[in-house]
Amino acid sequence: MKKRNVLLAAMILLFGSFIVRNFTAKDDTITVAGGVTSESQILGNLVVELLQHSTDKNIVYLNNLGSANLMHEAMVRGDLDIAPTRYTGTDLIGTLGLPTEKDPDKALKIVQREFDKRFGFDWFPSYGFSNQFTFMVTQETAKKYDLKKVSDLQKCAGKMRLGSDQTWYKREGDGYKGYTEAYKTKFQRVYPMQVGLLYDALVAEELDVILGYSTDGRVGSYDLVMLEDDLKFFPPYTASVVVSGETLKKYPELKPILLKLQNTIDTETMQRLNYESDNELLEPKIIARRFLEKHNFFEEGS
Repeated sequence: MKKRNVLLAAMILLFGSFIVRNFTAKDDTITVAGGVTSESQILGNLVVELLQHSTDKNIVYLNNLGSANLMHEAMVRGDLDIAPTRYTGTDLIGTLGLPTEKDPDKALKIVQREFDKRFGFDWFPSYGFSNQFTFMVTQETAKKYDLKKVSDLQKCAGKMRLGSDQTWYKREGDGYKGYTEAYKTKFQRVYPMQVGLLYDALVAEELDVILGYSTDGRVGSYDLVMLEDDLKFFPPYTASVVVSGETLKKYPELKPILLKLQNTIDTETMQRLNYESDNELLEPKIIARRFLEKHNFFEEGS
């Protein structure tokens, strides 16, 4: 009996120290989200690596959070402190339920204002790029039909095969139906498919035009021509960090650190970083660390 009581007391002491240790650690822990795309994982690791370098806080990386809605709900519940990859177009329409705003600066100001007012979240200035829906063709097709802008497709779309994201074809507003009305253009046939298959199908000449993403690494690797959305049909998808206001109150030193990322990544740079992940198969953590080391972690005087 005495031995059992000693064992029980030891277990209680061990459990108690575990609880104290974990609650103490939680008070000094900052959680950062990572998504499922190469881009969101690179940017997630970028924020994690920068904070680990610049603070003594316990940074926890929650990878593979599947959607903006999931990240948002986690932040609302207080389970997440920082979402490194949020896009104005996604949150303006989806999270806020507001009409589309085609001007990038106005869209950014709206989400910044509304996220602060509704949720107490701080939407940071942009990294410097916008991951836009973009019509793309090969160099050969661009030369053959003299294609530079989306409106140039009017003269040849009727005999062309378009490949697109599976959800875009049926989407209201800025989907295929809206596009045909805005640009008064219809393709011979549209093939909705997984995004990853689009680029290979275009290069293999199984498609003539695709609707891809402007920061996809394969744009550069395949030397594709991105057509200018001259009617500004697609809303801007400016990328930024979003941080819980409560987190910034608790750790005000985070703001100047994260502001170092403002206007440091343009579209071409994001394409290259994504290419390193998708084509060269480098780990997002390695890509993020190399980028920060190249820029000396954006420290003053570097």
